[in-house]
Amino acid sequence: MSTSERKQFFDMALLKRVLRFTDPYKGRFVQSLVLSVLLAAFSPVRPYLIQLTVDKYITNQVAQMVITITIIQIGFLILETGMRFYFSYITSWLGQRVVHDLRTRVYHKVLHLNLRQFDKTPIGTLTTRTVDDIERVNDIFADGLIPILADMLSILCILGIMFWTDWQLTLICLIPFPIMIVATYVFKESVNKSFHTVRNAVSNLNAFVQEHLSGMQIVQAFAREEKEYEKFKEINKVHRDANIKAIFAYSVFFPIVEIVLALSVGLVVWWTSKEALGLNESQYGKVVAFIMYLNLLFRPLRIIADKFNVLQMGIIASDRVFKVLDNDDFIPPSPANAFTPAEVKGKLDFDHVFFSYVENTPVLKDVDFSVNPGETVAIVGHTGSGKSTIISLLNRLYDIQQGRILVDDRDIKEWDLETLRRNVGVVLQDVFLFAGSVRDNLTLRNPAIPQERVEEAARLIGMHDFILQLPGGYDYNVMERGATLSLGQRQLLSFIRALLYNPAILILDEATSSIDTESEQLIERAIQKLIAGRTSIIIAHRLSTIQRADKIIVLDKGEIKEMGSHAELMARGGFYRKLQESQLEKKTIVV
Repeated sequence: MSTSERKQFFDMALLKRVLRFTDPYKGRFVQSLVLSVLLAAFSPVRPYLIQLTVDKYITNQVAQMVITITIIQIGFLILETGMRFYFSYITSWLGQRVVHDLRTRVYHKVLHLNLRQFDKTPIGTLTTRTVDDIERVNDIFADGLIPILADMLSILCILGIMFWTDWQLTLICLIPFPIMIVATYVFKESVNKSFHTVRNAVSNLNAFVQEHLSGMQIVQAFAREEKEYEKFKEINKVHRDANIKAIFAYSVFFPIVEIVLALSVGLVVWWTSKEALGLNESQYGKVVAFIMYLNLLFRPLRIIADKFNVLQMGIIASDRVFKVLDNDDFIPPSPANAFTPAEVKGKLDFDHVFFSYVENTPVLKDVDFSVNPGETVAIVGHTGSGKSTIISLLNRLYDIQQGRILVDDRDIKEWDLETLRRNVGVVLQDVFLFAGSVRDNLTLRNPAIPQERVEEAARLIGMHDFILQLPGGYDYNVMERGATLSLGQRQLLSFIRALLYNPAILILDEATSSIDTESEQLIERAIQKLIAGRTSIIIAHRLSTIQRADKIIVLDKGEIKEMGSHAELMARGGFYRKLQESQLEKKTIVV
């Protein structure tokens, strides 16, 4: 564990930041603090009443007072039990409220992070931050800060009444305490180190499992099951070993606590019995009370070291969560006066755009072109030439480093982001479907889209009859990522989704690359109806699908090499013609 992580427990600024999330619940927070004080004050009451009963009433045979004191003790016990229940409930309630608010803010932040964060951060790691680490923040309240405060106050109250009752006997029974202090420190350090390793292992496990479940087709297709299984076993072994070390520490620490308690009780008995012949009857109650005091004293001491570790792990987890909240790599929110036109015409301009995902590694270099409303523009080029990047920039999923992108003669940075993206419909090659019904995936759970429009769009694509044949029709559960459908069927559903949102600008990113000839013909017919009067950008490896485009842009290594119609580019005999001839040669070889 790093030095900075060891110091995080003492980072009061971080702890105060966590406590600020209790501001909406100040009443409950104050109640928990008041209860911790009352419970501490109540701790020594019952042993004191027992001492009083034995010394003054049992030895003097005052039966009525014995009954009265017993009833009072039962009343105190019921009251204390109720207070402890409410204290436990209110601290857990407070923790869950904070966790709810914090998780909501973190997820909202994750939704708006720049996509480059997802390019370089494993999804499993973000899942751990959003779920597991935030759950550890709950422990700060339920098992950490406030319970520790209550235990410390209880210890001080018990020690105070013990010294007030008999300071000599108190010092005698505390002789074994140095053993307890050393054991507690060693236990805390050992468990803290183990828990830190466990948290890292959990994060690694989540990231590994998430990645490999998503890529299971590749794992199995390349017969990597055993190799990946061995990697998983190594990560899991780290998790197991760290937990076993923590279990070992618990197994050693708790018996030591019991031994120290037994030694303290033995010292009480020894000290009070060494002069047994001269013992006054009034001191019998003191012996009984001190044995009870010691049990009450050791009860919080058994777990206080563990609670300190829980608190420290909660602080460490909160630090990880706050790093997500403090991440400023996100698309800035739309300004108050953001451009929200009533109608989007669909005019596009890329004005000398430069962009790179990694600094000093440009993906697009001085890309400059215009698209008039209603035009169909095709973008072609080899893999990695920057075609899909242009689409991501138009949606403002990334911000460019140099140049401007304009829609209807307004810089997209001036647009209301939701309005911009709502008017840019995208059909991707890698279709993502959520677990849920066909209808939910088509409408993205937008209640403003009626069933009639869904069916009309499905008929336009030629999918209505197919959907009705599914069990449940439009209510059929497509499972996560559309696992129960073929790739072609998923792409057709994605096309319907784009149609439903009736975008002013339509983008087809390799939308027909993995579809069979029959399905492609369905889409081609639908495309002709869809692009009429609508600005369209088509990205395709199959050059035969874009020959009717008004303009074709040829990209190579992030630069525009050629631009013009299919006939113009073929007549020019340049880069585009070579791409055409290359594809014809491949088809000839396959035949």
